[in-house]
Amino acid sequence: MRLFNRYIGIDYSGAITPTESLKGLRVFEATLSIPAKEILPPPSPRRYWTRRGLAEWLDVQLRDTTPTIVGIDHAFSFPLAYFDSHRIEHNWNTFLEDFCKHWPTHEEHMYVDFVRDGRYGNAALRGGNTRWRR
Repeated sequence: MRLFNRYIGIDYSGAITPTESLKGLRVFEATLSIPAKEILPPPSPRRYWTRRGLAEWLDVQLRDTTPTIVGIDHAFSFPLAYFDSHRIEHNWNTFLEDFCKHWPTHEEHMYVDFVRDGRYGNAALRGGNTRWRR
């Protein structure tokens, strides 16, 4: 017996804003009987997925009762050292609230560079270390 019947892989690019079409954001899906194939965004004037559009699509997919596992190249994961360094409880909801407060890249017209440059949010307080491992 398999734990999962559907596999979704996402090549994730978090650049630009949540509503801009991103060439580097791609989705692939496979099932037990269908080999992996690319899933294109719904028809629209945009050629590629947007971060928001992908999140909404994934929300719908995961409401299905098909046992599904999703792999995202950034893994929706942070090293334990990140949590410990910033004194964040090892809890997903606590992490998300804290992260969104410091990195408000989910907001309309919010570029990642705006946060990195310190114009919005407070990324300087939530930096990491490239030596930390997940």
